[in-house]
Amino acid sequence: MINSLLVANRGEIARRVFRTCRDLGVGTVAVFSDADAAAPHAAEAGAAVRLPGDAPADTYLRGDLVIAAARAAGADAIHPGYGFLSENADFARAVQDAGLTWVGPPPAAIAAMGSKIEAKKLMAAAGVPVLPELDPDAVTEKDLPILVKASAGGGGRGMRVVRALADLPDAVAAARREAQSAFGDPAVFCEPLLENARHIEVQVLADAHGTVWALGERECSIQRRHQKIVEEAPSPAVGDALRAELCAAAVDAATAIGYTGAGTVEFMLAADGRFFFLEVNTRLQVEHPVTECVYGLDLVRLQIEVAEGLPLPAGGPPAPRGHAIEVRLYAEDPAADWRPGSGTLHTFEVPGVDAAFANPAAHGLRLDSGVESGGEVGVHYDPMLAKLIAYGPTRAAAARRLRAALLGARVHGVTTNRDLLARIMAEPAFLAGDTHTGYLDQVGLDVLAAPLADEDAVRLSALAAALADAAANRAAAPIQGALPSGWRNVPSQPQRKTYEGPAGTVEVAYRLTRDGLAAEGHDDLALAEAAPDAVTLDVAGVRRSFTVHVAGDRVHVDSALGPVALRAVPRFADPSDLVAPGSLLAPMPGTVVRVEAGPGAAVAEGQTLVVLEAMKMEHRIAAPAAGTVAELNVSAGQQVEAGAVLAVISEGTPQ
Repeated sequence: MINSLLVANRGEIARRVFRTCRDLGVGTVAVFSDADAAAPHAAEAGAAVRLPGDAPADTYLRGDLVIAAARAAGADAIHPGYGFLSENADFARAVQDAGLTWVGPPPAAIAAMGSKIEAKKLMAAAGVPVLPELDPDAVTEKDLPILVKASAGGGGRGMRVVRALADLPDAVAAARREAQSAFGDPAVFCEPLLENARHIEVQVLADAHGTVWALGERECSIQRRHQKIVEEAPSPAVGDALRAELCAAAVDAATAIGYTGAGTVEFMLAADGRFFFLEVNTRLQVEHPVTECVYGLDLVRLQIEVAEGLPLPAGGPPAPRGHAIEVRLYAEDPAADWRPGSGTLHTFEVPGVDAAFANPAAHGLRLDSGVESGGEVGVHYDPMLAKLIAYGPTRAAAARRLRAALLGARVHGVTTNRDLLARIMAEPAFLAGDTHTGYLDQVGLDVLAAPLADEDAVRLSALAAALADAAANRAAAPIQGALPSGWRNVPSQPQRKTYEGPAGTVEVAYRLTRDGLAAEGHDDLALAEAAPDAVTLDVAGVRRSFTVHVAGDRVHVDSALGPVALRAVPRFADPSDLVAPGSLLAPMPGTVVRVEAGPGAAVAEGQTLVVLEAMKMEHRIAAPAAGTVAELNVSAGQQVEAGAVLAVISEGTPQ
């Protein structure tokens, strides 16, 4: 029996495992980097051990330090979560060699699937359908389009789509760099790209007594840059006959490698109904909650029981019921090419959550989150903040519940993909089940990622922000007595407030007189109530409420019209805040991977000048306009802070 379990991970998956451990009466041990010293997962464990440093290579990827932490804290088992060392066979062996229980599959099974190249050969021998492997050096025009993939990785890292042979060398080089950074292995391979296919995966669970369960399929086709953002169970494209074929293939795959524990067999489902093996994830998947909801199981509990040598429950798995949809909430900015975000998460609240890290007692809403209000979103790790899961009697009911929760969520401090997720939940093709890996391109990522708040909503939100600010000023100056906030003796001179909004500058001008509120640009508008944190307006006979949260110069306004993030513009600019025209600023802290243009070089608009690595991905910093590199302030390998001037571009070309 396991008495104390260390989770060799961080964030929401560590908290998820701890929740099951508490239910079982198992002690918990966390490990944390310096960047995660104040993280929720470190605070929730019964004991926590520091891993000095910030970068994954110095902390969560150091298997020797993790095992030493388990020994120091008295843990007798290690659960790897997902990512980091979860699919590292050498680490699994080291855990067992240290006399600890490994809550995962046998190291030999991990090793067999650790290389996608070798895994495909093994699956082909077991009779599982596979796509042909292509050598990057032997790809021809007739092979296109192709997908370059990292042999050792997943999660969209080390993957590139190539449609022209001229692009292949750069794509392979970039995939190798990213694979080396994320997985410590630069090996890549190519395979045919199945256009508009579906990404389908089967959850398997096996014990050491010869029993293998296949717990139905999950649909994971909606992806951005090969990273899943929406997952659901069951798939709207899979009927009973196809489900039986997929599950049989998944059981064959697990049996071929002597698998035990929880794992996922992933497939690509072509439009003609054929499916092909992708990989086996020898760990728990990010999207495991949708399977848990539909089957009424706790997969982490079953992982622990299998690791303790117990058989799976007799009689087989329960029958599936209902439908579950999960969305991944990321800190990223759609308006800045989906750049990962960082900073203080001032507010993180989701209304109507029925359960955290566990299945709702009935149909309802589940939240698995790695963050809390007031926490910091760093740059060293994946930018996923949380997973929100709706479980309903039907797919339509789950989508509606999930959309409502996304619309009502208050997320302040970092920009997220929330608007994209909310729009997907109401998009006709999605509701019809017409999803595939090209879904975002088919519908239009720009359309789906457009802010929920339109121009009128932004203007009303800015007015609410200004009225809340006036109410706050009045509350701080009681000498004004009973005069309404913003009231003036000279009604011809309105109060003015300027904000930077999602699409540019928004200027608010209003007057509060004995006759009520008069706001420029707004007809048929009345003020019902104004407080420092809430404003209610009557708009053409419809009463609308706005909540207002201020953090420094940032103002977050939430309403049924959509969330709006504003920046209050000071009346007088601080000269120290100004930078030289043509300056290229670092969008986030990171490491300079390479510099592609030196001082004096002529550059075209959009040409890459500097490549930064942050949050385990490469980010290209491009010239805003054609010109000459007048100043270069960085070199490869250099660490830079957000806002640092990387280079300065002057207009014109060198003489």
